[in-house]
Amino acid sequence: MFVHVLGSGAGGGFPQWNCNCVNCKGVREGTVKASPRTQSSIAVSADGKDWVLFNTSPDIKKQLDDFPALQPAREVRDTAITAIVITDAQIDHATGMLTLREHNKPWEVYTTKAVYEDLTTGFPVFNILGHFRGINHHEIATDQSSFTIPTADGLIFTAVPLKSEAPPYSPHRHNTVPGDNIGIKIEDTRTGRNLFYAPGLGVAEPHVLEYMSNADAVLVDGTVWTDDEMSNEGISDKRAQEMGHLDQSSEGGIMSILNAMQKPRKILIHINNTNPILNEESAQRQILNKAGIELAYDGMDIEL
Repeated sequence: MFVHVLGSGAGGGFPQWNCNCVNCKGVREGTVKASPRTQSSIAVSADGKDWVLFNTSPDIKKQLDDFPALQPAREVRDTAITAIVITDAQIDHATGMLTLREHNKPWEVYTTKAVYEDLTTGFPVFNILGHFRGINHHEIATDQSSFTIPTADGLIFTAVPLKSEAPPYSPHRHNTVPGDNIGIKIEDTRTGRNLFYAPGLGVAEPHVLEYMSNADAVLVDGTVWTDDEMSNEGISDKRAQEMGHLDQSSEGGIMSILNAMQKPRKILIHINNTNPILNEESAQRQILNKAGIELAYDGMDIEL
């Protein structure tokens, strides 16, 4: 199984266009050793030819430009993306669908019922696409039953309900329902190896910990270092928990969860521009390095 990280940043990417925090200012001025990041998305393939896209960020055009495997090569209008899975209805995971409106046939799109409702009401991306080629929607169950995608031979997928947060325009905001946010187990049927992908994780419930522990690699929420990180930067009074994200450094945070696991390769994704781990020379980054926890970066390739 081939996994390609198209984007590794949180909403707004890094540096964020209107942000002058220590990290964003530093990377612009060259005083902070850090790599720019687009908004989070990955592509997965069993054969290196046909790819499933997970989430479509507003940066999808640049991400496709930077990854030749997804570029047109067979017809005048063409892509190696054969299906799209959207894990939540957040702007940074769904807006790229509008850029992909010029597809020459309906997209095969997989979402939960809750995400489909949000993307046809509060943020009606799918309705807009109906004025172009539209989509063929496939509902993902939230009972942890596995499903396949016909154009992704060799892969089995399992949606794992997560406690995170629904978007501000969702009727489920602050009152989440199963399917507002999911992680995905992706298994290669030939090797039996699997990846657990969860860019938004608010609570590490027992069933989630089991999926993570049994994975060969995890790509999980790395949004913030501390719960009050945004307020410390003078950006927002919202805590990470309010936005549906576990921090990394507190007791019970992502780092302590990963430190307790032996099997998986541990990789953080969806990293916010304020997070000090983006600075490769920061003390926080050294702590992660010592713990054997990696940071996803744009263009990263993982083979399982």
